Amino acid sequence: MAEKQQNNSEQPELLEKLVEVNRVSKAVKGGTNFAFSALVVVGNGNGKVGFGYAKAKEVPVAIQKAMEKAKKSMIKVVLHEGTLQHPIAIQNGAADLYMQPASPGTGVIAGGAMRAVFEVVGVKDVLAKCNGTRNKGNVVRTTIKALTEMSSPKYVADKRGKAISEVLG
Repeated sequence: MAEKQQNNSEQPELLEKLVEVNRVSKAVKGGTNFAFSALVVVGNGNGKVGFGYAKAKEVPVAIQKAMEKAKKSMIKVVLHEGTLQHPIAIQNGAADLYMQPASPGTGVIAGGAMRAVFEVVGVKDVLAKCNGTRNKGNVVRTTIKALTEMSSPKYVADKRGKAISEVLG
């Protein structure tokens, strides 16, 4: 299962991907206030991933705030030889995701927001599809939720009280 990262020290080897920058507006009495929102995913390429969403008056400030939030929200994901442990189907709001492990050499076959998450977490081979939404924030959130719910064979074997070889079949 996934674990929340406890120490918030700077990690220089983090991979950062900017998923989306958007101009947002707020109608006020004197007219319209414009701001920028940024969605960022951060990972170490070896099983840790986090995402952040932030708004600010300027684009670089929004990106920096999103990076800081992403680094604070990092979680650990258990991978299996550069791919997923098992196929996953998950629904979160309108987002309906299906992800399955792929053989070595397949590459990352996934849409834009999901591809960014897989690249920073360190997944090299995966087949993935998202139906129901094109909202990048919801796709990123659902992808990370699916990765956190993925169980390793050791965890399943311990939970069932069986040997790992029995679980793997």
